[in-house]
Amino acid sequence: MASPPLSILMPARNAQAFVGEALESLLGQTFGDFELMAVDDASTDGTGSLLADAARRDRRVRVVKGPGRGICAALNAGLELCRAPLVARMDADDVALPQRLACQVAELERRPELAGVGSRVEIFPRKELTEGLKAYESWLNAIESPADVRRERFIESPLVHPATVVRAAVLREVGGWHDDGWPEDYALWLELIARGYPLANLPEVLLRWRDGPQRLTRTSPAYSPAAILRLKAHYLARGPLAAGRCIVWGAGKTGRALIRALAVEGMGVELLVDVDPAKIGHPLQGVDVVAPQSLGGFNGVHLVAAVGTRGARALIREHLAGKGWLEGDQFTCIA
Repeated sequence: MASPPLSILMPARNAQAFVGEALESLLGQTFGDFELMAVDDASTDGTGSLLADAARRDRRVRVVKGPGRGICAALNAGLELCRAPLVARMDADDVALPQRLACQVAELERRPELAGVGSRVEIFPRKELTEGLKAYESWLNAIESPADVRRERFIESPLVHPATVVRAAVLREVGGWHDDGWPEDYALWLELIARGYPLANLPEVLLRWRDGPQRLTRTSPAYSPAAILRLKAHYLARGPLAAGRCIVWGAGKTGRALIRALAVEGMGVELLVDVDPAKIGHPLQGVDVVAPQSLGGFNGVHLVAAVGTRGARALIREHLAGKGWLEGDQFTCIA
């Protein structure tokens, strides 16, 4: 049997309520030359029956029994069986717009330098969206080019995992997904970027991304703020802070947590910058705290801006750019 140009990798565990809609959105794509690798990961509801039903009706659907050891093991079990050079991710509770696969396959064919491509998303149900999720959606949907992805990678995950298509060879080169106690999807993007692989997002909504109480981001310790900060610190140490020392802008909660996480990675903080007069001049964890006005041009030590206050990041970027600092090469923003 000839290999298709695209494999869709969709793990499912107890997704009976939504997997039918997800399947319908995939099997009705305008690009139809694919295999759908559906990994039933130890479901205890009717998910397995619904997947088996789909496989009987459509030869493109292949159902695999997952090991029941979590999302990484399920994804890797499916990846091992994917035959195509491109792998599209999909979650069993999301909805792909009809043109999703056609657009993403065409983009990867047009731009062979890209390791993967995502898209804008619409989070739903809309009536239940918090202001925080709306802000995240707006931030995420503004990220398009590989330069955008690199610049924003330490703010939040710059691509939505189930909205992406990635080259299978690249996924296999990094060993698929790793269960290291932090978000496996975010870690994948940071690993690929660290290896120099460009990633991008298409500037159109191609996935309706379901938010609900059972999402891993709400239920798994690997998605806790502390775990995400450990992940960021790890890749900061491998990348922008490889020299082993840095300046941190932000002596508040975010900055203090970052200092602790960087210490675990062996990173030394030489100086803290803050706008709060109550903090300036009072060392924090043995590090001097100075006002932004005391900060001159780039002195060879990379700066990490770690301020959680809404709107502060734009002001910090403006201040540093005015002093001649170059984002990416000389300073990095995180959240």
